[in-house]
Amino acid sequence: MLHHRVPTRFLSVDDVATLVRRQGLVTTLQGLMACLQADFLRWGAFDKCPRLASHTAEGVIELMPISDGRTYSFKYVNGHPHNGRLGLPTVMAFGVLADVHTGTPQLLSELTLTTALRTAATSVLAARVLARPDSAVMALIGNGAQSEFQALAFHHLMGIHTLRLFDVDPSATARLVSHLADRGLRCVVCHSAEEAAQGADIVTTATADKRNATIVHDTMLRPGMHLNAVGGDCPGKTELAPGVLQAASVFVEYEPQTRVEGDVQQMPPDFPVTELWQVLAGLAPGRTTADQVTVFDSVGFALEDFSALRYLHDAAQRLDLGQALPLIPAMVDPRNLYGVLSRTPSRAAISPVEHVS
Repeated sequence: MLHHRVPTRFLSVDDVATLVRRQGLVTTLQGLMACLQADFLRWGAFDKCPRLASHTAEGVIELMPISDGRTYSFKYVNGHPHNGRLGLPTVMAFGVLADVHTGTPQLLSELTLTTALRTAATSVLAARVLARPDSAVMALIGNGAQSEFQALAFHHLMGIHTLRLFDVDPSATARLVSHLADRGLRCVVCHSAEEAAQGADIVTTATADKRNATIVHDTMLRPGMHLNAVGGDCPGKTELAPGVLQAASVFVEYEPQTRVEGDVQQMPPDFPVTELWQVLAGLAPGRTTADQVTVFDSVGFALEDFSALRYLHDAAQRLDLGQALPLIPAMVDPRNLYGVLSRTPSRAAISPVEHVS
């Protein structure tokens, strides 16, 4: 008789898409944002480190680990800007949620779709304390895979009603406009980043090229503007001119990581930044005046994936989604691993979700 084991719950892309459809996109984004805020507010409970990156000429592959002493998670994620030529996403990801006390993996999930959702939720969470409350117009520069999620999150959770859109690839903008049709948003297609930023209360940059780029110049700034810089996420990749950072109050997720990967990599080591958790906890000011220019230099941090994975785990259990994956061998004698080789398989590799407890 094999010892009892709890299989790992597996969530595919289709499972996560089903989860979003059944709950609704707005409800899902709200749930993610609530988990993110709760985890940022217990910042000190986490064992944190910058992500581990392996860079090549083609792109980067990264591991993002974190633990709160009870639960451990990591994300595997790549960034390959030229993957579109191969018919592949520029970003692909999966993640694991595990029990710290036994090391048992509780959840294995896709994180490609989920990363876009959690990035949008994090952007709004930051904007709620950094942008002007009356913000109504957003420039969205870079209309790739992240753009619909950013647009809809800011529309439904921040009250944005007009989008000013620009991408170097007009077909990307056309796709975005098509997806946002009948969503209650006014879309204005622009011919440059400068044009898109005109009249914008919030400027979101979400470009994909792995290079030092200057998407936003300090000449594009206006009093009270908030910049949500999403695209810069590795050494050598930037979106904002140094003058933009010098003119603004800059907020980051995890300073040791952002100093290496964010737009502030261009600045001296003593350039002042504030971590977002401090603002959310009331330990540091966010926006203090209507004319203040603010920047959220967002590179993505492991805590955000931890929050997303625990949200997925809870929602999947509630909605009875996913499959039971026998990722860990079940043995009468845990020391007899070799005996697994002589055992005749008696079940399918992946079982229905009802076997997950």
